[in-house]
Amino acid sequence: MIALGLILLVIGLLAGISILTTIGVALLVIGAVLWVLGTAGHAVGGRKHYW
Repeated sequence: MIALGLILLVIGLLAGISILTTIGVALLVIGAVLWVLGTAGHAVGGRKHYW
């Protein structure tokens, strides 16, 4: 999810498409939150860790 967010963010910035930039930032934030929760030992989506 972090990789997809980063790709969309870069494409949105290079192409000047604001919706892709917004979606990219949102996916980066959500991915980072899930990653932090997974590394802290909390179950994310029924799994013990999140990659």
